[in-house]
Amino acid sequence: MDKRGGKEEEHQIIEHPFEPIINSTSRKLILGTFPSLKSMENYYYGHPQNQFWKILAKIYNAPLPKTREEKKNFILSHNLALYDVIFKCRRKNSSDANLKVVEVTPIEQLLQKYPTIEKIFFTSRTGEKIFHKHFPHLQIPTDYLPSPSPAYAKLNLNQKAEIWAKKLLD
Repeated sequence: MDKRGGKEEEHQIIEHPFEPIINSTSRKLILGTFPSLKSMENYYYGHPQNQFWKILAKIYNAPLPKTREEKKNFILSHNLALYDVIFKCRRKNSSDANLKVVEVTPIEQLLQKYPTIEKIFFTSRTGEKIFHKHFPHLQIPTDYLPSPSPAYAKLNLNQKAEIWAKKLLD
């Protein structure tokens, strides 16, 4: 029951809609939490206001990738990998605050299949927290990238890009 005496809205169970973007040349794995509802209609970080692709295009001095194929090629051509910490969840909207983990992504298996991954980066504190809770035994360096979400307004696009560049281009 909610505060008004009505039934509480049931969280919908959702399975991750995309395959990881990764190959044998990937060195740095960028992990989000789980695609937003808008991204699920498009592709990774597909909300038009999300700054993820703008940040990467800026730090690699490359054209902004627009299609799924361009985005996939962009990630792989820069020896990156992209996926999310959660494989299956319950949620009623796009906010990480309304997300309930049902199943985490088998990150350990992904790292075994692609041993070239040297470091993992997180685009949300929620994803970082979930990873460290479920994979405390993994001996791989990790770091946080400021969220590319426009809701994270503490830093502007240029400030985020500067931090991402220092971390991803080293």
